[in-house]
Amino acid sequence: MIKSKEVFDYNIMLIGFMGAGKTTVSKHLSKILGMNCIEIDEYIKNEQGMSISGIFDKYGEDHFRDLESKAIEDLKKKSGNIVSCGGGVALRSCNIDAMRSQGKIILLTANSQTTLDRVKESDERPILNENMNVDFIESLMVARKEKYLASADIIVDTNKKSVEEVCEEIVEKLIDLEK
Repeated sequence: MIKSKEVFDYNIMLIGFMGAGKTTVSKHLSKILGMNCIEIDEYIKNEQGMSISGIFDKYGEDHFRDLESKAIEDLKKKSGNIVSCGGGVALRSCNIDAMRSQGKIILLTANSQTTLDRVKESDERPILNENMNVDFIESLMVARKEKYLASADIIVDTNKKSVEEVCEEIVEKLIDLEK
């Protein structure tokens, strides 16, 4: 196992569209690097005592985005974490600034069909719940693409790759950034 504190003394922030693999990759990456894993959506659910869908239904998307921003800001107090961010976290420049100040931002990408295949059984995707189709996913990806690309230190395509391959690529690219 890599001794991550010796190599990565900052937070590794995973961003990307829903279904890009952020949760799966963050869990695996935390194991191989011996780092703590923080899932922003889980953090918010625990703090609020309700599901993400429940927060959207009761308070709306803007309130959820405020909670997301607060969670990102709270993480500035910690380092050495793998952080899986929600799909919309890159939509606010304050979130990008907060993430940049505490670590490296890794954009995970997947095409719209792969995304649909990965999320179609989930009811925890409020934005997709009424729009679970390739065309809607593609249009939302296009709308978010510029913000994702502008915020990323590293970009990793997760299509047709195992979680091990994705994690290996992330570690290699992070080490290259240090050179």
